[in-house]
Order: sequence, then structure tokens, then C-alpha cells
Amino acid sequence: MLRRHFLASAALAAAPGKVTVNAHPWVYAARQPGYDPTPILDQIFTEISQAGIDGIELMHPVLLHDEAVLAQVEELSRRNRLPVIGCSWSAAMWDASQHDSIVREAGTLLPRLARLKGRLLGTSVGDARRRKTPAELDAQAAVLRNVMRIARDNGVTVNLHNHVYEVANGEYDLSGTLERIPDARLGPDIGWLFRAKVDPADFIRRHKGRIVYAHLRNEKADGKWPESMEEGVIDFASVANALRETGFAGDLAIEIAHERGFQPTRPYGESIRLSRAYVRRVMGY
Repeated sequence: MLRRHFLASAALAAAPGKVTVNAHPWVYAARQPGYDPTPILDQIFTEISQAGIDGIELMHPVLLHDEAVLAQVEELSRRNRLPVIGCSWSAAMWDASQHDSIVREAGTLLPRLARLKGRLLGTSVGDARRRKTPAELDAQAAVLRNVMRIARDNGVTVNLHNHVYEVANGEYDLSGTLERIPDARLGPDIGWLFRAKVDPADFIRRHKGRIVYAHLRNEKADGKWPESMEEGVIDFASVANALRETGFAGDLAIEIAHERGFQPTRPYGESIRLSRAYVRRVMGY
């Protein structure tokens, strides 16, 4: 069964125009020191693979470890037939005083991601906890261009991931980046768009041609995250329609998250499996 799943996943990843459904391990990392899931990588790869997922997006702390951890990831990916498709990463790019360290970290992460055959870097530009100034948006764009250059040199595509702050206030922060980097690619998080009161389907249509990736996260009627995707209220059928209408042919990733203090009623892997079934049933992917 695992071998058949791996062959099907490999075919999806290789065929142009095919949308893959992957997973991001945030729900596992959220309970680890420093949000670093490295100590439980074996559990993560095993459970995500068993949930019928096509690939995994790593969190960047994993790639900052030594050679032994990279070798472990390679072995876990091979053993579980679960390709590494990319990595998520955030930095305070608006803060010019941090640019040297940001570029150095990108220079470490991206060759390691390329070694793992990852093709996507989901990047968050950092929350200033206020409206950024034009000068800070200039600084943000300047360092992001450097990161994009390093990524291209390693065969990786940068996509701009959003939380609420990037798309609040009429998408002020995101628009500021796109005005300065018109060719930037996007990797929107559907759940965060919804929480920011941005219609996800409308966002997809307005940004047609830019979107190469998307995180699938649902939300309950009370404004909190559900344990798995089928328990939320976001209209993912309309999201799927918008993706198809705009010719989306990238990758999707299920990202489960829990509110602070929430006690799960089932194993994380089971919630990911239920979410995978929901995406297939409701979105057709």
C-alpha cells in the first residue's frame, strides 16, 4: 500500500498541471521548544505519510541543524515515501538592521532545501505590530529580492505566505511588497485570509497568475480553529472553483493548528487524515 501511494505521489509531483496535496507540521511543532519539530520528525513523517498525503513542507528550524539531521530527513522521506516539497520561514525583513543575518540564514537554508529536493520556500516578511513605513517597506523588498536571488540559484521558488497582518488594512503590507516586487509569487493561507475578513476566492481571482502554493486551514463559526478541516465553515468548494478558474497548477498544503490551551481529542495524524479526505471530497483534489 505504501509503495503504491509513493508511486502515485511521485507521478503527481512530476506531471505538469497536477495539484498535489501536502501537509505542514505546525500542529506538531507548536508543542515543541522553539517550535522546532526536529525531536519528533520520525512521528511526523510516519503519521503524515499514513494520512495519504503527497508531500511535506518542513519548518525552517529543521534545516538549521547539522548534517546528521539532514541525513535523518532524507532517510525518513525515503522510508515513508513522503517527498520534501519545501520549507516555511519567517524573518523581520522590514528591519534593515537584521538584513545581514537574514541573508546569511537564507544562504544556509536554501542549499539544504535544494539538497532535499524541495522546490518552495514559503516566506513571511515579519510583523512590525503596526503599519510599516514606506522606508520599511523599501527595506523589506530589498532583502526579499536578495532572498529570491539565492532561491533561484538553488532552483527554489519563493512564495509570500500571509498571516493576518499582511492582508489587514486593505492588504496594505502585501500590496506594499507587490508594488516593489511585481513578479513576487504568493502562497496564501486560506484560514488567515478568512480571519482577516478577506474573501479567499476573491483574493485568488484578484491575484491570478501569482499564486503557486496555498495553505488550507479552516475556521469554526466561533472564530477558532477546528481540530480538522471538515469541522470549519470556510467555503472550500468556492476556493477550489476559484483555483480552477484561474488555472492554478501548484501545490496545496493542509495545515492544522489549535488555539492556545486546546486539548486534542484524537491523534494529529488522524486529524490530518480526516482533513485529506475533506479536501478530496469538497475541493476535488
